[in-house]
Amino acid sequence: MENKELFFQLQKLSTEQRNPSSMDIDARSVTDILTIINSEDKKVALAVETQIPYIAMAVELVVKAFRSGGRLIYVGAGTSGRVGVVDASECPPTFGVPHDMVQGVIAGGEGAMFKAVEGAEDKPEGGARDVDVKDVGPNDVVCGIAASMRTPYVIGAVVRAKARGAKTLYVTTNPRTNLDLPEYRPLADALDVAICAEVGPEVVMGSTRMKSGTAQKMILNMITTAAMIRLGKIYENMMIDLQMTNNKLVERAKRVVMTVTGVDYAVAEKHLGDAGGHVKTAIVMIKANVGYDEATERLRRASGFVRAAIEGKEYTIA
Repeated sequence: MENKELFFQLQKLSTEQRNPSSMDIDARSVTDILTIINSEDKKVALAVETQIPYIAMAVELVVKAFRSGGRLIYVGAGTSGRVGVVDASECPPTFGVPHDMVQGVIAGGEGAMFKAVEGAEDKPEGGARDVDVKDVGPNDVVCGIAASMRTPYVIGAVVRAKARGAKTLYVTTNPRTNLDLPEYRPLADALDVAICAEVGPEVVMGSTRMKSGTAQKMILNMITTAAMIRLGKIYENMMIDLQMTNNKLVERAKRVVMTVTGVDYAVAEKHLGDAGGHVKTAIVMIKANVGYDEATERLRRASGFVRAAIEGKEYTIA
């Protein structure tokens, strides 16, 4: 893309406009600056709310992928890439899933998490290559993340993922109507679901680490959390597949067992030990008053859903 063409494309993006509410922010007091930022941040959740129907469609695709042994792979550049990597990295300790089940890919490689790799986002072939390296296939979901919608690296990744048979998502903070423009046709043709949370101009023009980054984090949290709930990783509103990889999580596991079952610290600790540190199993043992073998069999029949396992029911995955 010629520089002048890129100039005019950026000029049309909502995230590249000036925000009327912050025009004189450089002359304001610290308290005023913070109030302006906070007032704009309040708009983010409302923008995300408008996209719930599309986020729901995304969750259904992700759940189907997980149940088929597939992966969710986030792809982004800069802030968008970092948000994806963070959400992916938090899934194993929170939900007890394998580290490769949710992955984050950032333009410029792992080093770009800590130091910007200039120019990496401008290469669609880089995104396509990284999708090939991940050996993306029909069981996978690839989610592009780009506040501007136009990031070449991300578009290249999504287009290649679709060509390889994967389901594709896109998280952006620019209007859905942009997908009708000729320059976005390759992207639009490659998408299964677009999530377009219009947060409006940033407090600092073009600084999409602000409202756009917040919206993206909210959306990714919603996708993975809802998907994990649908996989039986949550009982009531508590994490029951967390991995006890540090002292804090060991004590959290005991507290979860105590809260769910009403037993004291010592009983929770004993049952967790008997269950090999598996929170789900310990809960079923206590709530259903059964031994380890019966609890694990109940969980197997219930496809890992604790509520059904306690009740001794099978859970058929639709």
